[in-house]
Amino acid sequence: DTTSYGRKHLFDGSAETCWNSEQGLPQSVMVEFTPAVKLSKIHIQFQGGFAGKDTRLVDMVRGVEICPLHPNDNNQIQVFDVPESEQDVERSRIKIQFLSSTDFYGRIVIYALDFIGHTGANSSSSPDAATGSGSDGTETQTASAHIVIT
Repeated sequence: DTTSYGRKHLFDGSAETCWNSEQGLPQSVMVEFTPAVKLSKIHIQFQGGFAGKDTRLVDMVRGVEICPLHPNDNNQIQVFDVPESEQDVERSRIKIQFLSSTDFYGRIVIYALDFIGHTGANSSSSPDAATGSGSDGTETQTASAHIVIT
């Protein structure tokens, strides 16, 4: 049912839709940013029972692991901090790799996926950037993302 499931639903903002993987491991979601972004946080909402366990964030351009992620098996939005030492690195392609899952068959279900950070560009010179104000008053810019499911 592609009206409720599939990669286009990772960023649609609807609580009624989700992305679900096939069975088997590993699973991954690759995201391409235009323009490149400096990430500080990642928000993920899994369906309980279908969460990633041994999970890592990978910079696909540099071919290095940015950091491990340690999701809980629940339905809550989970916030993962990118290490400070990695927050000044511009990234154009990342992968969230799920090496194991809480589901016996290795399936992953994600209802919400958000990246928090900023672009190096001024928002007025970048048509792909949208600006907003965080709860602490800091300005954030979000680049458009292209999703590749592997």
